[in-house]
Amino acid sequence: MKLANIVLCAGFAALAGACAQPAPEAENLTRWVDPKIGTGGHGHVFVGANVPFGLVQVGPTSIPQDWDWCSGYHESDSTVIGFSHTHLSGTGIGDLFDVTVMPVVGEVTCARGVEEDPQSGLWSYADRSKEVVEPGYYSVPLSRYGITAEMTATSRVGLHRYTFPASDDAAVVFDLENGGCWDKATETGFTFSEDSTRISGWRYSTGWARDQKVYFVAEFSKPAKGITYLQPGELDDSKMPRIAARYARVDFDMAEGEQLLMKVALSPVSIEGAEANLEAELPGWNFEATRLAADKAWNDELSKVRVETADDAAKRIFYTALYHTMVAPSEFCDANGDYRGADGQVRPNPGYKTYTTFALWDTYRAAMPLMTILHPEKMPDVINTMLAIADEQGRLPVWHLWGNETDCMVGNPGIPVVADAIVKGIGGFDRERAFEALVKTAMNEERGNGLRMKYGYIPCDLFNEAVAYDMEYALADGAVARAAEALGKSEEAARFTERSHSYRHYFDPTTGFMRGRDSKGGWRTPFNPFASTHRADDYCEGNAWQYTWLVPHDVEGLAACFGSREAMIAKLDSLFTVSSVVEGAETSPDISGLIGQYAHGNEPSHHTLYLYTMAGEPWKTADKVREVLTTLYHDRPDGLSGNEDVGQMSAWYVLSSLGFYEVEPAGGRYWFGVPLFDRAEVAVPGGSFVVEAANNTPENRYIQRVTLNGAPYDKPYIDYRDVMAGGCLRFEMGPEPVCWYTVG
Repeated sequence: MKLANIVLCAGFAALAGACAQPAPEAENLTRWVDPKIGTGGHGHVFVGANVPFGLVQVGPTSIPQDWDWCSGYHESDSTVIGFSHTHLSGTGIGDLFDVTVMPVVGEVTCARGVEEDPQSGLWSYADRSKEVVEPGYYSVPLSRYGITAEMTATSRVGLHRYTFPASDDAAVVFDLENGGCWDKATETGFTFSEDSTRISGWRYSTGWARDQKVYFVAEFSKPAKGITYLQPGELDDSKMPRIAARYARVDFDMAEGEQLLMKVALSPVSIEGAEANLEAELPGWNFEATRLAADKAWNDELSKVRVETADDAAKRIFYTALYHTMVAPSEFCDANGDYRGADGQVRPNPGYKTYTTFALWDTYRAAMPLMTILHPEKMPDVINTMLAIADEQGRLPVWHLWGNETDCMVGNPGIPVVADAIVKGIGGFDRERAFEALVKTAMNEERGNGLRMKYGYIPCDLFNEAVAYDMEYALADGAVARAAEALGKSEEAARFTERSHSYRHYFDPTTGFMRGRDSKGGWRTPFNPFASTHRADDYCEGNAWQYTWLVPHDVEGLAACFGSREAMIAKLDSLFTVSSVVEGAETSPDISGLIGQYAHGNEPSHHTLYLYTMAGEPWKTADKVREVLTTLYHDRPDGLSGNEDVGQMSAWYVLSSLGFYEVEPAGGRYWFGVPLFDRAEVAVPGGSFVVEAANNTPENRYIQRVTLNGAPYDKPYIDYRDVMAGGCLRFEMGPEPVCWYTVG
């Protein structure tokens, strides 16, 4: 059976010229962004000031270090221990929180503190009723000190503005001890300087990133009257005078309403690098101009997609989602291009900009495919960074953070990203070198892959999360095969296509599920497809109901496992109608956003709705995609159904609301679902790519016919190259489920 051999179901006349419209008047789209969407529930998003893909994310860090404070902020809590210059957004693990600063008045205890004792640390309550959160800007009053703290940013510099009450005992405290969650400082200190307007130092830490190094330089708009270092020690260093300390208090006399400005530049390389970054990006002191520049940077990126809708809530959700897709990957080099490699070595400018915060298990599915459309100019730098990491650590990244391989999550998620760039014809990198990195990574025997090569699958009695690891390896092998095809390497394509079928070992025809198999070929017993034991069973943050569908690269093969396309569809139907109860004593909290056992709150399910389109029943994709778009995304703090995951949850919304989604890793095409908006215009190298949905209403959610540039279009997907060439994709919508293509 051929699921991908598409022909037109019926002849429909072209709908000509409908996409041509005069250009709309420019609108500042940052006003549609609400950065607090995702700060409640388990969204874990960053709140603070940054610019798109910037190295610095400056914002508040709270006392709690529990799971829901992975970003340092949760809408249920109003404590602030200070304003840190690095944060993660949407992750399920907390780290970073580097170079925390806190403006204070009076004597304070240099510690994190506990909420039960208001004097126990530097912390203050934030007056959330007066909090302002905008792209590139953050402001909040600190109730304890009577100080209003504001901040904005460039890529490598955080700019602070503090409005003080009258005090001869005002200060800014630098806290290099307290991060959050997994983070733990290992070595910190400051450099002496006779310049009373500057302080610099370093922070080394371990945690999720096992060996993180951050250097900083801070400059004040007025001279300090004194600097006190706390918890001092000694360092033997002949190169420069340094003091090992966890805190520094920089004192000032402040008049009522007087404002103190402070610039804090970061570098992953050196203090000298931080100094150069400061001079390169923010030599002056104009806070409002810097804030406006940050707003413009965000607006320029948001303006790459313009949607037309009468639904303000949907528009707010869309642009907030688009904003969240651009927090990371984040730049990981100095302004001169120098960077710290995955092997810990400092390297000179390689001729491209280096990046970090590669949450690839999450983002290879939608965030990276979206990036290839909206930011194709950045993709060569991203790919070259990943290839350098492969050279420096021996394989492509899994989850890379500030130069460190965390090895978080399963499979080879770097492979689909690099393979996708090859298949899509993205330039600016050595394609042969990239393919060598794909093969080297796919053949690496770490993380259970050696067992897979020995047995043909990963036995569940020899390796934890065996089914999840193997199925992710299989889809990555499918991506290698597609890259090989694009490069004309037929033998390698055949080899990796065969390897990509390893998932078939897990399909149990008696139950209709992917099920653990031991080293002797026996099935995992007992077996319960509803059961989950978090990070300690055959799956990863999921169960058999969710993982049975993780075959985006070989839907024909999956249908064959079930015996027919019809049998597969019947089983898929049941996914959405069975009980949503997940069974077990220690179930994964990531199994969330449930419709039946479909779990939109976690990544392995994100492609599943589109399998209906691939199998020939697109109206079911339309039903489910529209349901998720309108019931599992909201414009409120708890508006996400799970961790935002560094842009992935948001990218799903952006792509799906435009009407398509990349299902196959490195497939080079986007399968149709249902457009949410009446019209969307995407800026692409070919000019603009317009998506129109005629007669689009909640009832008219089924595609009746499609045209591309006025001509009848007979495929249920669109190729990446057609998107990037520009043009008009027009859907005519109606209330009746119809088949406008056939599956041969």
